[in-house]
Amino acid sequence: MKRWERWSFNTLALATAVTGFAYLWMKYFEQTTDPFAVVNHPWQSTALALHVVVSPALILVFGIILNSHVMKKLRATHLPNRRSGYVSLVTFVVMLLSGYLLQVSSSEHWLQALVILHIASGALFSVVYAAHLVISAALARRRPGSVLSEVA
Repeated sequence: MKRWERWSFNTLALATAVTGFAYLWMKYFEQTTDPFAVVNHPWQSTALALHVVVSPALILVFGIILNSHVMKKLRATHLPNRRSGYVSLVTFVVMLLSGYLLQVSSSEHWLQALVILHIASGALFSVVYAAHLVISAALARRRPGSVLSEVA
């Protein structure tokens, strides 16, 4: 994977997670004192808008690294960081599909199920992908000749 791909994906994943968690907090955990308020927090609409704008860029870069990183790793056998990679991949796909279906679903029951699925898969992806990065960095430090082993 090229440096710009890694940097772009990590930056966009962070931006998507931050805007998603901010929106989650504002929508479900904040309470407004105004009985006529449409939103619970003044920045709630902005957080959602940023989340919806950043997410497609994340999906685009994911498509690029799917070719340059994920498919190569799926074909290889006995890689040390494979489990977190698989879980990251599956949760990313679930998060992506549930996010798109949230925008087109009109049934209240489906919306509720999709919200739960999107929040759960997004939270799990965020945690597991962070672990994937930490494990990858630790493995790179141990590998002789790697850029990280020379820095440490």
